[in-house]
Amino acid sequence: MSVIPRLNRLFTAKGKCLQVALDHGLANEFSTLTGMENMQQVVGVVAAANPDAMILTLGQAHWLQDLPQKPKPALVVRADAMNVYALPTPQQVFCKFIDDAVEQAVALDAAAIVVNLFWSPEQPDLHRQCLENIVHFKPRCERYGMPLIVEPMALIPGEKGGYKTHSDMGRTVALARQAVELGADVVKADIDENLEEYHRVVEACSPRPMLPRGGPRVPDREILTRTHALIEQGASGIVYGRNVYQHPHPARMVRALQALVHEGASIEQAMAILN
Repeated sequence: MSVIPRLNRLFTAKGKCLQVALDHGLANEFSTLTGMENMQQVVGVVAAANPDAMILTLGQAHWLQDLPQKPKPALVVRADAMNVYALPTPQQVFCKFIDDAVEQAVALDAAAIVVNLFWSPEQPDLHRQCLENIVHFKPRCERYGMPLIVEPMALIPGEKGGYKTHSDMGRTVALARQAVELGADVVKADIDENLEEYHRVVEACSPRPMLPRGGPRVPDREILTRTHALIEQGASGIVYGRNVYQHPHPARMVRALQALVHEGASIEQAMAILN
């Protein structure tokens, strides 16, 4: 089956998409739960601001799909579980796919599923696990016309435990390209400090749309400035989590980001919406 009908639920006619990620609880790390203690409440607040899509786990997706709101964000389902963000660092890291996740996503009327593609020089088996997950999911996604979003992330051990993003953009470029080679319909890529070179990641994903992830919470002007730069570099949108649900006013942040992604707003115009 074609994935185009579901992709059209994610992306506007101009090929842009703003997703809000609320799947952090699956990583089993307490520090990421601040701001999303009450999932019913946070899903309702974010959904009311109407981003294009929201990423939720299979266990929490019903909070969005049960809403009578029309229109409402499309559902994207997280289809794997991982422990790489846990503190302290686990002795063994893993990324485990969820059995029948594609079929469950179909039953939930999801518009896409998302899986990780981790790489770490110290954890070659972690990369192998992710490859196995993707080659397992891809035929099932094709069978049901379910778009596959692959999230490539190059990791290194963090100073305080857990894993953090590798600073080598070349590694991100290579992983993004591998995601496309494996059949990703959309790539959710990591960010880099050198934003003026981020078009290299976009080019590696071509012709698939590329959506940068947000990472940890940062000051308002920083996240809006970064978003503006990413769109200028050719990104098809963004996928932000903590920079939305940990914000004092999540709905305002969504509206400010919508202005940048969909309306070509300036940083100052976006700040005015936020304030």
